[in-house]
Amino acid sequence: MAQIGTKMVEDGRTARQIFEELMANPARKKFGFGSKLAIVNVDVQQAYTRTDMFKTAYETDPRQIEYINTISSLARAEGMPVIWSRVAYKNDASDAGVWGTRTDTEDSLQNIRYGSPRHEFDPRCEIGSDDLCYTKRMPSAFFETQLASYLTWHKVDTVIVTGGSTSGCVRATAVDALSYGYRTIVPIETCADKHESYHFANLTDLQIKYADVEPVSTVIDWLEAHG
Repeated sequence: MAQIGTKMVEDGRTARQIFEELMANPARKKFGFGSKLAIVNVDVQQAYTRTDMFKTAYETDPRQIEYINTISSLARAEGMPVIWSRVAYKNDASDAGVWGTRTDTEDSLQNIRYGSPRHEFDPRCEIGSDDLCYTKRMPSAFFETQLASYLTWHKVDTVIVTGGSTSGCVRATAVDALSYGYRTIVPIETCADKHESYHFANLTDLQIKYADVEPVSTVIDWLEAHG
């Protein structure tokens, strides 16, 4: 029988090269912006951002939090919602479920305790007094949280997803945002991961399937044009 589909490609390109080639294609179709967006900043907490404090932290773009603050401020000024999620668990970690069973060291996910330094938002984050802040327990910022109903109340049609990690909670949140029917945008410089392979491979997959992966300047330009 003749083969109709395609075998898995193995051509020696790095994840970064594949991503850059994809983004260089001017014909790529976009979901685009709607009429009202929300900024969803995922797990910008010390466990994952403070490379000076924790082995679990990582940095991709050194200006990541600066960019997050910029787009959050612009959205807030236009009355568009800004949301900050983080992850933590109770002392026995039973609320982590099966996700918390893979490892059990002081650095393990399920050992991020409520109110601990690992749970705290990075102090560089400029969080507004009326921003929505909450703790989640699974990868997606939507899973068993108030996020979907909050976005419905605010009549949002576009979700901007930032934070970390690109391959984990950012990806999960972006996929759920699309699944809930939102135009979904992931600004490149606002996301971070432990390894460039994970980072760029997941940005590629998000761009092909689930989101518009854009330079953060695209989001800034749209917000400034609506100011």
